[in-house]
Amino acid sequence: MDEPRWLDENEMAAWRGFVAASNLVARHLERQLKDDAGLSHTQYEILVQLSASSDGAMRMTDLADRLITSKSGLTYQVTQLEKAGLVSRRSCPSDVRGVFAEITEKGWQALRAAAPGHVAAVREALIDVLTPAQLAGLAESLATVSDRLRGSDR
Repeated sequence: MDEPRWLDENEMAAWRGFVAASNLVARHLERQLKDDAGLSHTQYEILVQLSASSDGAMRMTDLADRLITSKSGLTYQVTQLEKAGLVSRRSCPSDVRGVFAEITEKGWQALRAAAPGHVAAVREALIDVLTPAQLAGLAESLATVSDRLRGSDR
């Protein structure tokens, strides 16, 4: 059996920094959205994804893929949004097993109300903390990681 490739000091600093920063940013955004809009970060992202589609609707399986979440986790969150009147579900006419989630007018209103505070929190927690060069490097680095992991999931 091969010996593990342990992390050196620089690699460990990068790993620990990533874990701490990602958890702290996620906590900051979750708290801001809960306090200001009564939404979880996942619920907000569902509304964002639906609003970005051409007709305000997406197949649940495609939505789960976009959000990088499980189908059961997505179903729970969509159920909560549906109870709040922000999302509705409808069956797929071409596939009896398929279900679409669709943003409602109330969902559009909630998203428009939540977006300014959310973008301000994103800026406060991450964007405005970094120089343009750091931000470009971060975007490139995280895209490389995402592309590799997405490729290994296929």
